[in-house]
Amino acid sequence: MSVPAPSSSTTPAEGLDSTRFAQHLSQRAYLPAWWLEAKKAAWNQFTALPLPSRTDETWRFSDLKGLHLAGFTLPEDPALRIPNHITFPETAEIVFSNRQVVAHSTVPAELAARGVIFAPLDEALREHGDLVRSYFQKHPANLGSEKFVALNTALTATGAFLYVPADVEIALPFVVQHTLTGQNVAAFPHTLVVLGPRAKATLVEFFVSGGATSERQLVSGVNDLHAAEGAQLTYIGAQHWSRETLAFQINSIAAERDARVLSLNLHLGGRQARHESHSRLLGPGAHSEMLALTVADGDREFDQRTLQTHVAPHTTSNLLYKNALLDTAKTIFSGLIIVEPDAQKTDAYQKNRNLMLSDEAEAHSLPGLEIQANDVKCSHGSTSARIDAEQEFYLQARGIAPTAARRLLVTAFFEEVLNKLENEDVHAALTALIASRFQA
Repeated sequence: MSVPAPSSSTTPAEGLDSTRFAQHLSQRAYLPAWWLEAKKAAWNQFTALPLPSRTDETWRFSDLKGLHLAGFTLPEDPALRIPNHITFPETAEIVFSNRQVVAHSTVPAELAARGVIFAPLDEALREHGDLVRSYFQKHPANLGSEKFVALNTALTATGAFLYVPADVEIALPFVVQHTLTGQNVAAFPHTLVVLGPRAKATLVEFFVSGGATSERQLVSGVNDLHAAEGAQLTYIGAQHWSRETLAFQINSIAAERDARVLSLNLHLGGRQARHESHSRLLGPGAHSEMLALTVADGDREFDQRTLQTHVAPHTTSNLLYKNALLDTAKTIFSGLIIVEPDAQKTDAYQKNRNLMLSDEAEAHSLPGLEIQANDVKCSHGSTSARIDAEQEFYLQARGIAPTAARRLLVTAFFEEVLNKLENEDVHAALTALIASRFQA
């Protein structure tokens, strides 16, 4: 990937207050009126909603002391250093640095001629505003982070829009990279993916900090993923934020009749990272595969909240979240399967597995079911276990250093999830990204 060198100029940025919001809004006066009104409404919602409290069930076990938002600013210029993601064959890519587009390859002409759109969000709002409006936050967030979703809508300036019309199948993935660099800076990426009937596509999104691992940062990201009748959508989000990042990522998945959506989220960074994912099965035959992998070390907290909502009959979903915990790290998994009264013949599963690499680490797991139909197959479960001491000894006895031995065992533990990816190049890229977390 070749990224042009951005300007080295800097612009002072204020805190995330009403003055800064008004400035942000004025900078986007060229965008559709409905979008600006949505931003105003979202800012009002953000300021009206309180921060989570210890009585909120959706924040059970979470460390609420670290959720303060004071002191963050909006960067106005791209960073000089933009780390490259692990490359693999792709259809097109968009790279953001500190809320600015710094690289954007065009969609191949034959796909553009068939109506495929892959553009930064601002460009999509200008050129395809009605299409964006039809799907933007069509399904509201409802897993506890409504305040941070409102902040995303109010201040989002970066994100990608991918639209694939009916009957268009694209083999190579689209790639988006968000890089944030600087102390006390914030970003609010928002990605919207819409697949028409029987379309097929993959989007891979990387979220990385470009500077020192000690940089304090705030990120609140949102994805809206829509798969129409018979569509096949694969979404992969991999984040490696700095050790001092407060990160929120909210995924909304909607699958219509006979659609198949696979979402995989890889969590490697952040001081406190919360991931929410709500999958809605809206038409008969719809299927959702919800996957996540987390490497938690130090004193980090990774908070995962999920919801599988079966609205229509003959729908299926499968959730598998795997966490590897080291040191004094903590993970929280709270998942719920809801089967509505008309969703007969639902087949839904949910599993959270934790690999404990330290006696001081904590793994909290709260799977649940809410069944309102009488002809379904649903199950949930959670397991937490230490690494097999014999396996660890076997590797170290053959001269493999303890860190390398852990990397091999964690990679093997994660392989069950990675093997669900059809694209071998993406599989290899994620494996390499996980391995990099164990390098000295």
